[in-house]
Amino acid sequence: MTSTPASVLLACAAFFLDACSQQKPAAPRAPETVRAVSVARVESRALAGAASASGLLVAREEAAVGAEHAGVRVLRVLVEEGAQVRAGQPLAVLDDALLRERLSQQRAQTANAVIEAERMRGLDGTGVMSEEEIGRRRSQARVAQAQLRELETQLQQMTVRAPVSGVVIERAARPGSLSGGEPLYRIVRDNLVELDAEVPEAAILDIEVGQAVETTLADGKTFAGRVRLVSPRIDPKTKLGRVRVALPADPDLRVGGFARAVFASRSAPVAAVPEKAVRFEAGGPQVTLIDRDDRARSVAVKTGRRSAGMVELLQGPPVGSRVALAGGAFLIDGDRVKPELAAASPAPALSPAPSAAER
Repeated sequence: MTSTPASVLLACAAFFLDACSQQKPAAPRAPETVRAVSVARVESRALAGAASASGLLVAREEAAVGAEHAGVRVLRVLVEEGAQVRAGQPLAVLDDALLRERLSQQRAQTANAVIEAERMRGLDGTGVMSEEEIGRRRSQARVAQAQLRELETQLQQMTVRAPVSGVVIERAARPGSLSGGEPLYRIVRDNLVELDAEVPEAAILDIEVGQAVETTLADGKTFAGRVRLVSPRIDPKTKLGRVRVALPADPDLRVGGFARAVFASRSAPVAAVPEKAVRFEAGGPQVTLIDRDDRARSVAVKTGRRSAGMVELLQGPPVGSRVALAGGAFLIDGDRVKPELAAASPAPALSPAPSAAER
């Protein structure tokens, strides 16, 4: 067996080394995908406390309108429930036929008494008529005039008028019915309705007049109000205190309706983010932080109190940091993004903190 010449082996080795040295150029790297993401900043907000209560809507001041005289038949009804009335506006007319007859008789009697009194002029001290008789006739004239004025006042009272301006919430007056001790109408003065809330004893100590309140109706509509009155009394059986919450005049606020209130606290501002920025993973709640290089990074957080769209961060990124909103769940740590800052939401009244199981 013949051996391969050394020169041939050397030539093959040189060829192999030359081929290896001629490597192909590296393929160009694909451009990095940059996704537009809506972000919000961690804000410093004064959050509402946990005090909440429920109750019924009541009139701040209610005028019960009745007839001045009992036993008089209602002749006409001029105003229905729900009507807006002004002070002095006629509401109903009572039957005044008998009163007008009495008034006519009294006018005649008064006229005669006045004539008799006028005849006494100049007779004082003349002896033509005794001083006692002169005084009696003058007194009769004065009494007759007073009785006439009283009947004229009663005639005016046959028209039942609104004592205050506001909205009529109840009409008991019926044509043909007799006036009695019950009110014919009930009027909410100046359309002002407020919440009569029952607050637990432990919470009422932190409530004061002028405190802001967010009131929610049964249909979900909310109204901003303020505490007008805090009762000094606690019910010994229920251990609840009463708080009156003043509300704006609005037709949606109906007397007798149910409402729930959350009382704003006087606590110091805390870090808060929109609820959409917080996602719940197996290890707990997290947010996606967007750093200075516009790269995403998941950060564990601990949440506190919540509101309509906001949540408190007990632990997490500092105030001013940017966090991704709903799209953060689809980002991987290190992804580059194009942040689009969302408009800041108004500071709402927050509800109590969630339980440990919710955090």
